[in-house]
Amino acid sequence: MSASSSRTQSRQRSETLDIESIYRGSRSRSTSAFPPADLPCRQLWITEDGSPGENFVSAASVVTVLSRSYKTYFKNLDDSSDTSFEAESYPATELEYPNANACESYYILAPKDPDHYNPIMCLEQSLYTIFECYLTPTQQALFGTLPTDFLQDVDNTPPSSPLTQLSGDSEQSSPVKLPSYDPRGMNHLRLLQRSIRRRDGPLFLSTMQNINQLLRALKYPSLPSDPFAPAPPNVLIEAIKGWPSNEIPNRVLMRIIDETYQRSVGPHALKLNRYEAFSSEVYGELMPSFTSDIIAATRLHKDSLFMDLGCGVGNVLVQASLETCCRSYGIEVMPTPAEVGRGQLKQMKKRCRMWGLSMGEVELEEGDMLTSQRVTELLPQADVVLVNNKVFQQSLNEALRPRFLDLKEGAIVVSLKPFVSSLNARVTERNVDDISAIFDVFERPYRSGSVSWGSGGGSYYLHRVDREGYAVIKQQFENQRARSARASRR
Repeated sequence: MSASSSRTQSRQRSETLDIESIYRGSRSRSTSAFPPADLPCRQLWITEDGSPGENFVSAASVVTVLSRSYKTYFKNLDDSSDTSFEAESYPATELEYPNANACESYYILAPKDPDHYNPIMCLEQSLYTIFECYLTPTQQALFGTLPTDFLQDVDNTPPSSPLTQLSGDSEQSSPVKLPSYDPRGMNHLRLLQRSIRRRDGPLFLSTMQNINQLLRALKYPSLPSDPFAPAPPNVLIEAIKGWPSNEIPNRVLMRIIDETYQRSVGPHALKLNRYEAFSSEVYGELMPSFTSDIIAATRLHKDSLFMDLGCGVGNVLVQASLETCCRSYGIEVMPTPAEVGRGQLKQMKKRCRMWGLSMGEVELEEGDMLTSQRVTELLPQADVVLVNNKVFQQSLNEALRPRFLDLKEGAIVVSLKPFVSSLNARVTERNVDDISAIFDVFERPYRSGSVSWGSGGGSYYLHRVDREGYAVIKQQFENQRARSARASRR
């Protein structure tokens, strides 16, 4: 039944009653406003070491597991007999990340399927993100300029004189020892791009060596000559403190999410697609941009408790905890996504350390959302509850509705299908006592490409618990009933 026909039938039923129908929007107080915009601030940066530690899933380890899916990309243009860049030799390089002792190995091979993980492209994107978001203009000048399709190759010949350059802009300068040539004479980023276009392996490796040397000089500044003077800080971590509005730049956020997903979830794609068709266990994901929209719409912040009922591999949970530092909990009934989700959470924590960033606590449970004791304990505390119920069977949606009675005033349920029968939220004599009457419901659009199961856009729904407003409406019905009874007696 369409929404318009449902609203028409509801209007026809209400016209047969003496009791006037009431819209939730007609309340005496404003209930449509979500929590205020002034949200608690968080500390973005961390002071701990950035080493990823044991069981770290690196870019190189992903290629090792899927080695048959990769082929040779680079070659030695000056020596055709050089086989060190063949796929069987696993040619490798490294990338220094912003935090101390944070470094990752990359095998510089190309995927046979262009849709599969590309370690060379991944390295480029991570490097450019560090360049754009962690470096001041003075520091960026040491690396060169970001390449575009319209820039021409430049012949960069390094001068022989050594140089000591500044680690930051003039107002925050401290000496940093850099390589034994003038880095301003080398456009490293353009050289890197040229080496990729020409498939020049030796040039790629030497350029990455120079880039990493520059990054290490910024991460580990020379100690002052005065033994009692404090050690200079890692200027890349210091940059985090100056990010506007105390927020993670979207490019950094998406890079960490992509890196983690590509290494932790991507290799398990085939297993995740094994589900029973037309069941509530069909697997689907919300894209990071859509998750950010939900976070903004619900005003999640560091003091919030976010719950995801049917969390899959935990994508939304880890993103919410990174983006806002909120506390998150998710439950997933299917063993494979639950197992992959636990692995993704571990790797996300390691990657956040490498990028020098904090994230909120995340708790994952494998089990049934309807019978979980932990769900029962946490629902009364939850600020936002996500239910990706697009393919849930009606019986599961109906079973979930009574659980929402435990939610506190002002809590928000986000879903892909509404938990109310009428989007117009018309309250009548027939539905005034329905469970869903405690909700104030708002329909919002999501853009094309926001979900994994389709390319088109659609709608999602925000259900805000508003018992006070519901009590006002119910009292209005009681008053109308009383007036109607008195009129009947007369």
